[in-house]
Formats: sequence, C-alpha cells, structure tokens
Amino acid sequence: MATKVIDSWALMALFNEEPAADAVEKLLHAATAGRHDLLMTVVNWGEIYYTALRRGGDASAKAIAADIAQMPITLVPIESSNLDFVRQAAVFKATKKLSYADCFAAALAKLRKAELVTGDKEFSAVERDIKINWLETSRA
Repeated sequence: MATKVIDSWALMALFNEEPAADAVEKLLHAATAGRHDLLMTVVNWGEIYYTALRRGGDASAKAIAADIAQMPITLVPIESSNLDFVRQAAVFKATKKLSYADCFAAALAKLRKAELVTGDKEFSAVERDIKINWLETSRA
C-alpha cells in the first residue's frame, strides 16, 4: 500500500475551505477506503494547533484537534528511537530554504519513501529529494 505524508498546509486548506479542500477530502476518503496510508508528523500537527489557537482561540484549536483525531491519519512522534528522522530534518534545514516544521514533513516523506501532499510552494526546495503531490492553491 502506498504511503503519503500530509503537510499541515493541506489540512489547513480543508479547514479553511480553500481551493484544495476537495482534493484533501478525496485523499482522506481514499485513506479510509484503504487505498493508502496517511502520515503526519506531530510537529506539523502542532503547526495546525497553534494556527487555530491564534486565529480562533482555545475552543477552535481543540475542535480542530478533535477533527484531526477522527481522520485516517497516523501521527508520527519525535522520539529518541527515530533520530534518523530528526537528523534528516536537520539536514534539510541546513541545506534548504524551508521552515523547520516543513523539514520534518519532508524528512518523513524521504525516509518512508512517501509522497508529500501539500500546496506550500516552500517545498519546491526539496522537489529533487522527495515526490510531491502539489495541491491547487487558487481558483481559476
């Protein structure tokens, strides 16, 4: 079964009903149907949480966290047992123009040989390192 890494950008597009929301819904439905596994790093989950907290307060952040918990997404933790994951994120941060949180999504995709799902153009810095499923960023 294929594995995909979903970036925080994709879920924020869904929650904000942006142009990529339909594609993200299809991705989630396909994961529910067992067509692929979906992974997200806890760092990227944290990006969503703090963004929701800033924009809508505590209740909004908790509601979004509860929504994510119901999705077919496996959260990947940062642990001492997976230092290769942290090391790869650090290599991306040292050598690419990416936020540190985005480096974790890219590192997970690289180490799991997975496709990264995002619309965040910052990831163009790692297009040669990982496969990216680019989501729509604007309506035609």
